[in-house]
Amino acid sequence: MNEKEILKKGVPNHIAIILDGNGRWAKKRLMPRTYGHLHGANNLINIAKYADKIGIKCLTVFCFSTENWSRPEKEVNYLMKKPLAYYRKYKDKLFKSNIKINVIGRRDRLAPEFLADIDEAVEKTKDHTGLTLVLAVDYGSLEEIKTATKEIATLVKSGELTIDDIDENTVYQHLYTKNLPPLDLLIRTSGEIRISNFLLLQLAYSELYFTDCLWPDFDENELLKAIESYQNRSRRFGGLKEEK
Repeated sequence: MNEKEILKKGVPNHIAIILDGNGRWAKKRLMPRTYGHLHGANNLINIAKYADKIGIKCLTVFCFSTENWSRPEKEVNYLMKKPLAYYRKYKDKLFKSNIKINVIGRRDRLAPEFLADIDEAVEKTKDHTGLTLVLAVDYGSLEEIKTATKEIATLVKSGELTIDDIDENTVYQHLYTKNLPPLDLLIRTSGEIRISNFLLLQLAYSELYFTDCLWPDFDENELLKAIESYQNRSRRFGGLKEEK
């Protein structure tokens, strides 16, 4: 894997990752699923740092879905509480870095202490100019689309918008990701080949990359493999390039 040659060709501006395989990674080691989530969190920090280093502008990661609430209560409690302890331990390093934090998803089902830490991270890093790390927490694309639809309908009802005014841009401006660059590449780890209700509209013309690598094992070289695959794609956005 020649990092220099790959980076010379340029990296995607915006990459999204479905962080899958923590539980299976732990099971292979005869450990509880929470052990896999801990190592998955450690790996996210490593990948975010590397993404910032190589010039990726935005990294959106699927941390907790609207469907994950149906998992065993012990696991859900871990996922809701352990990241807070992890964040509090390393937040000073985060604040001194150049990484900017953003969070998308529902807020109404998150604990007040969780929301307080999220808001602190967003506020303290808002002026950072490096990688924007977007954490999708209690996120579901269908929920996002429903919310956007309600917001647009409310504007029409109030007379601030007419039905004829609604176009694709109107929809995108009411998504959680309205302030983020267009999505270039989606990566899913662990061998699963599905989207799982993640960024459905944003993925309209994105490239997709699936790998058998479990998330805790997804290192810098694995990210470079995904980027190299992306570089070898011909992105036509529904059109055709003229043959020379």
